[in-house]
Amino acid sequence: MADCCHEKTTHRDDETKKKLINRLARIEGQIRGIRAMVEKDAYCPDILTQSSAVSAAVNAFNRELISRHINGCVVDSIRSGDDSVVDELCETLQKLMK
Repeated sequence: MADCCHEKTTHRDDETKKKLINRLARIEGQIRGIRAMVEKDAYCPDILTQSSAVSAAVNAFNRELISRHINGCVVDSIRSGDDSVVDELCETLQKLMK
């Protein structure tokens, strides 16, 4: 993987960045759709269905990002002798699992 952490930033190749941004754009569109449904007094279960889809989309985004982080930043840091990244990863996973 081309990802590598330096001073709390991560370089992403153009393809990776594009994929992540496209996922976020879809999520933004879903959120705008939910807002429109609320504004139009849509039926609650219909809104909840869309909200559930947004949650699933955010979870998919998080899985992709954490996978890239582990396979890039974490692996690179451990290989260079910095195992403090493992504690940071554990903290991050705990936040994601709330």
